Amino acid sequence: MSASIIIFYILAAIILGGGILAVTARKIFRSAIYLLFSLIGIAGLYFFLNYEFIAAVQIVVYVGGIVVLIIFSIFLTHASGADMQEPKLIPALFSAFAACFACALVILLINNHTFIPTSNTVIEPTVKTIGRQMLSTTEHGFILPFEVVSMLLLAAMIGSIVIALKTKPKA
Repeated sequence: MSASIIIFYILAAIILGGGILAVTARKIFRSAIYLLFSLIGIAGLYFFLNYEFIAAVQIVVYVGGIVVLIIFSIFLTHASGADMQEPKLIPALFSAFAACFACALVILLINNHTFIPTSNTVIEPTVKTIGRQMLSTTEHGFILPFEVVSMLLLAAMIGSIVIALKTKPKA
């Protein structure tokens, strides 16, 4: 077994372990920390694939932005040490069914799609090339996903503000 395979398995274990622990943790703060480890593992995978720009964006946007907003929201609600509620059986079963259905659909789509290389030219993954391609409005441009990610960040900020709002206790 080569060193690259061992590194890949370590990164995969960090990503999967962090993701599973983030979903199953009983304390909300620990769940956010496990999410942090999973996202750092994904950035490590990007570094392993020599996509340094995407790895840096992963760290800055998700680890530095989303997770920090989630942790601030947790601390602002003063619920960092509280246990999360036990999920009810019907929504938990529906969520498991939806996740299995989504996985089966993705596997089916990947197996039925024929991946044809568009060209034999190698594209240099430099910041200049990525920036031009990301903001391009041509056929192979990525302006739409770029705007979708900006909407995701906006939704995360609005969600953190909503979580941080104090709710009035029911009398």
